[in-house]
Order: sequence, then structure tokens, then C-alpha cells
Amino acid sequence: MAKQPSNHGKGWTDSQVKDLRELAKGNTPTRVAALKLGRTPEAVQAKASALGVSLKPTNQSPYGTKKR
Repeated sequence: MAKQPSNHGKGWTDSQVKDLRELAKGNTPTRVAALKLGRTPEAVQAKASALGVSLKPTNQSPYGTKKR
């Protein structure tokens, strides 16, 4: 069985929410943000969704628009 993150089952602090917003703004992948915050990727995704923060990368081209 996988080891639980250090913050498992604990509430989010204001500083963690601020860090999550900063990581999302910097296009940090969800798994990397989870490691930095000591949370599971699912917990990070759920909190971002609850806050209305998008974790989708903004620096990727849409499918099919690749230059040849």
C-alpha cells in the first residue's frame, strides 16, 4: 500500500491555498504541485476545483495546429 502524504486528512491552511494558486499560475503539473504541497494529486485537483482555479496548462497549442 502507498505511503500517505504528510498532510493526509488535514485541512488546508491559507499559505497552502496561496501556494496552490501560485503553482497553478506557473503551469505546474498537478503531480508536481501535489508533491510540493504534501498532498495527493486528487486532493490538489479537488481543492483547485473548489476554489475555481484551473490546473490546465495555458502554454500548449490546441490539437492539430502543429507547424510542419
